[in-house]
Amino acid sequence: MAYPIILELCQRCPKGVTDADLVSDMPDCDAQQRVQVVNRLLSTGRIDLLKSGNQLIYRLKDKEAASQVKGADQQEKVIYQIIKEAGNKGIWIRDIRYKSNLVLTQVNKILKNLESKKFIKAVKSVAASRKKVYMLYNLEPDRTVTGGAWYSDQDFESEFVEVLNQQCFKYLQQKADSACEAQTDPIVQHNSSFCSSQEVWKFISELGISKVQLSVEDIETILNTLIYDGKVESIIVANPGGSEDSGQKKLYKSVKPMIKPTGLMRMPCGACPVLDECHEGGQISPSSCVYMKEWLDY
Repeated sequence: MAYPIILELCQRCPKGVTDADLVSDMPDCDAQQRVQVVNRLLSTGRIDLLKSGNQLIYRLKDKEAASQVKGADQQEKVIYQIIKEAGNKGIWIRDIRYKSNLVLTQVNKILKNLESKKFIKAVKSVAASRKKVYMLYNLEPDRTVTGGAWYSDQDFESEFVEVLNQQCFKYLQQKADSACEAQTDPIVQHNSSFCSSQEVWKFISELGISKVQLSVEDIETILNTLIYDGKVESIIVANPGGSEDSGQKKLYKSVKPMIKPTGLMRMPCGACPVLDECHEGGQISPSSCVYMKEWLDY
């Protein structure tokens, strides 16, 4: 019988099998017989028909997914499985249509049905404000979709980030001042000025200035912006028994510039990477430069 051969082949190849694979494994079975067997397995819900690249593939049906969408028809189960495989990063409707090999009107109808039954949900992505991604209803969207702590309803919280910048820098300054007031030798003062991102995270958490739960990684992102601004420096030290980067951890310290930057470097032109292309009447022009306007207004 061809039924067990196809099912066994699908079990050996969980990513799916093509018509060419079926022909190779069943050389004694003609095309009409294969079509009848495949249609029977599809109608009885034993396998799914999906699209991979330019090929159609047959995949063993996920029994767990089938039980979760009990009462749904075959096409709904196929789309549910596609969305499930996307995880908490979600999947665009264009990709759903491509993988399911269904027309757009069918996909839209099925997505609405699955949403109404609370099997899936649509989430707006910060990567494209006019597009939505679909994922299982009970999943928490990945940070790459929501933007993490820095976004609220797809809007970047610039004021919140600025407050965090100020408070993180303030804590590092206090740490450095306390080290100087200890009146120890310069090397001890220098080493005592450093602190870990975990310490900064604890300080920010105790302040209660954030309405969302911040992680240590979020604080490290803020500390990195301070490094880019030249206000903070970091070093990597050994951390015996630690799990970070095979026994290493990063420490941070506020820095004071030895001399004030020159006037040219304080204005936008001093650090502009396209200064040579800037001229009046050109595509890049002093009169239309938003950075120059902000600097003059400041």
